[in-house]
Amino acid sequence: MIISAPTDFREAAQRCLPRFLYDYIDAGAFDELTYARNTQDFKEIELRQRVLKGVEPDDLSINMFGRDWALPLALSPVGLSGMYAKRGEAQVARAANKAGIPYAMSTVSICSIEEVSQGLTQPIWFQLYVLRDRGFMKHVLDQAKANGVTTLVFTVDLPVTGIRYKDKRSGLTGPWRKTRRFAQALTRPHWALNVGLMGRPHTLGNISKYQGQPTGLLDYKEWLSENFDPTITWTDLEWIRDYWDGPLILKGILDPSDVPDALTLGADGIIVSNHGGRQLDGAVSSIRALPAIVEAVDGRAKVLMDGGIRSGLDLVKALCLGADAAMIGRSYIYALATRGEAGITELIDMYIREMRVVMTLIGAETISDLDRAKLAKVDF
Repeated sequence: MIISAPTDFREAAQRCLPRFLYDYIDAGAFDELTYARNTQDFKEIELRQRVLKGVEPDDLSINMFGRDWALPLALSPVGLSGMYAKRGEAQVARAANKAGIPYAMSTVSICSIEEVSQGLTQPIWFQLYVLRDRGFMKHVLDQAKANGVTTLVFTVDLPVTGIRYKDKRSGLTGPWRKTRRFAQALTRPHWALNVGLMGRPHTLGNISKYQGQPTGLLDYKEWLSENFDPTITWTDLEWIRDYWDGPLILKGILDPSDVPDALTLGADGIIVSNHGGRQLDGAVSSIRALPAIVEAVDGRAKVLMDGGIRSGLDLVKALCLGADAAMIGRSYIYALATRGEAGITELIDMYIREMRVVMTLIGAETISDLDRAKLAKVDF
């Protein structure tokens, strides 16, 4: 299949992956209304086309959390990335390192922090959930520090796992799941050889090290269900700020009413996110929630947004609405599943080309030129 645009990777990934893996990354919660709104609401934003402005965008770099980055773009934490390509998280980290952008590695990764951090010239970010097992949380934070991680992404919108019916239908969860996955893998021989056989071990690297025994895909959902903590409150998180002395970013803020608590906790950044529509179906889209969060933060922390970005055009729109940077998840996983590290590099290059074209046509020479004045209409 010829890949001409970032969105082409989605169809290509569907051809490459067993159904249970494709559905896991491509699904939302319940009826997937919020998942659909994340992308649909970007279409309600119109840009102002300007002519003869004499701009030629070249430098797209930003400074964020004390470090210069080549783009206002970061790769979101995605669980089980190592099931989408051989040692997937390590490939993602190398692609991000080459591009000069942040990669936030998931707690529930196949590769360990040690494996992913090897050979990089810039530190990765690390994502952590709110969990009942505080011993594990401290253990993995210590591992992150020991491997050069400087920035912690703390996910706050998963007190419980959202209901994702596709996971049960596809065989990721539910009865006969091991048999169903095996049968699906046989229909994707390249994946079965490259990832299924050559990509082992298929264990959760960070969790297995803590438990002292392999924690595999069959145990994944059970471990999460047992460890998510719906009783957590803001005061319960104060020890995180004390324990982690680097930049702290809270992921999963959608309501401006939660901003004061986030700032009081000491957050250096906020990620406006509805978890890709995988948690509360019917929640507001990330891009629709963004302006109110930006206003509430009022420059006291960096604001990133995550959810629905599928192109450099979408990224420019998010920046015009006040985001300091944006994150992509599904977009790069489709590329990873299709062409591995090279696919992610190709995807990022597409984003860069698209951004430069869009910025030229709206008369913006630098990232700092992107503001609401560049928008013609926002229908929300």
